[in-house]
Amino acid sequence: MAELRRCSKCVIPETHETIQFDDAGVCNICRQHAHKQTAIDWKARKKELQELIKTYRGKYDYDCLVPFSGGKDSTFTLYHLVKEYGLKPLVVRFDHGFLRPNLHANAVRTFRTLGVDVHTFTPNWKIVQKLMLQSFLEKGDFCWHCHTGIFAYPMWVALEKNIPLIFWGEPSAEYTAYYTYEQPEEVDEKRFNRFVNLGISAQDMLVRLGGVVDERDMKPYTYPPLKELRKLGYRSVCLGSYIPWDVKSQSALIARELGWKGDEVEGVPPGYEYEKIECYMQGVRDYIKYVKRGYARSSHLTSLDIRNGRMSREEALQLVQRYEGRKPAALRLFLEYVGLSEEEFLRVALAHGVSPYEHDPSGTKAGDIPWDYDQWPRHGGMPRAETEEMLTRWERSHGRRGG
Repeated sequence: MAELRRCSKCVIPETHETIQFDDAGVCNICRQHAHKQTAIDWKARKKELQELIKTYRGKYDYDCLVPFSGGKDSTFTLYHLVKEYGLKPLVVRFDHGFLRPNLHANAVRTFRTLGVDVHTFTPNWKIVQKLMLQSFLEKGDFCWHCHTGIFAYPMWVALEKNIPLIFWGEPSAEYTAYYTYEQPEEVDEKRFNRFVNLGISAQDMLVRLGGVVDERDMKPYTYPPLKELRKLGYRSVCLGSYIPWDVKSQSALIARELGWKGDEVEGVPPGYEYEKIECYMQGVRDYIKYVKRGYARSSHLTSLDIRNGRMSREEALQLVQRYEGRKPAALRLFLEYVGLSEEEFLRVALAHGVSPYEHDPSGTKAGDIPWDYDQWPRHGGMPRAETEEMLTRWERSHGRRGG
């Protein structure tokens, strides 16, 4: 089949969510970055940030709450707020179940160096397995529990601990066009429902699972009532709405100041060791994206470098061709966790393909095995009978058959 149409400036293809091309063939994400670099008064934005902090500083047990994965963005956010503004934050970690050894070491160094209080929550693994499989079946994305938990659970903690100011990292305008840099991007329920939860609410998920989980188990994935958040007087914002976001320079800063260390990630080229180091299932997620859309993380990373003048489009295309579409070693673990065969996995992923891309799995090559692969948990697989029941229900409801 013909190659996917890609942006004439970067290498993001036509199957990317929210993408549009102008008459010159340039995508709307690139146009947003041009606006970010030329049209925003960042000095004025910084003053807005200072006023926001002034409104809340010293009035509660904590000045703010910082949701924290341990990756480059949340680590920089925490560092910036503590070092630049001297804030006393509560750090909230939602442990999605796939945190890597180096990530844990980074987090300990960061917390001890900065001197912060930390609240960590790890959800029920048995529930997580069901949510992973159901969201993969429904949306071709097994990370629903992670998307929703990371954005909903800290808001419950904000209510419980009476912390109205919540700081996130980069705005979504860095990567998609759900919002632009011209729009104020509050990290609120509207944003949560717009794209974070993949169009499936916690109540929807409860129904889809057919009553096999307790409604109470879904609370960490449910956005708190707006009435309660308004009563708190909350503001939930992206630090990247107030300062120009640059992952490369920020990653270098936290490496220098905090001893933060990058890692190899499946499907990610050398030179990007700062990217998505917090999840050992990241390679599987990117592989699914490739099966569905014909591109993965290399396109995203190299496009950022093109927009920031660090790489040519030709260099980016070479990296894309070399690193995208490889089968990750973590796929074997994912299949064990949710009880699927590789044939079933491909059948589901292909069912979620985005036109005009049509994936041909016959030429797939295996990727390299990460250094810490043997340390990833090998236990906790779903019972096959349970997987078969969920798979059959999905096939019937979508008019599909196995085979």
